[in-house]
Amino acid sequence: MKLKLVLDTNVLVTAFCNQNGASHLLMRHALSDKIVLLASPALWLEYEAVLKRPQIRLRHGISLENIDIVLDTLAAHVSPVNLNYLWRPQLKDQNDEMVLETALNASADALVTFNTKDFAAAADRFSLKLVTPAQCITLTGDIL
Repeated sequence: MKLKLVLDTNVLVTAFCNQNGASHLLMRHALSDKIVLLASPALWLEYEAVLKRPQIRLRHGISLENIDIVLDTLAAHVSPVNLNYLWRPQLKDQNDEMVLETALNASADALVTFNTKDFAAAADRFSLKLVTPAQCITLTGDIL
């Protein structure tokens, strides 16, 4: 059984910036169909917008054209999620609401983020597994 995961935007940015870390390994797992990535249209648009911010591009050094190529390639391995239910507000940062709602609407196995503290109370409330990329690699290692 493949894990169904929602990645917080910070995980995707880190995957672009560090090819040796757990976030990048998750992306490689997604591209090889070892895990299922889930994203709503709003979350996908956020991924693109954040990855193209000038200050983020300075960190990862990838051209706008190559960002589009990578995202197009990744999109072929993403299962789209419609947001049928909204549970706002649940989180202090309203920008994180779409990440939580994507995970809940998709019945994700886990939400992967570096901001576990920000999501912890809502994750507990909805019995949603919350993990860092490194913790997720440990989970996928048990399944792969």
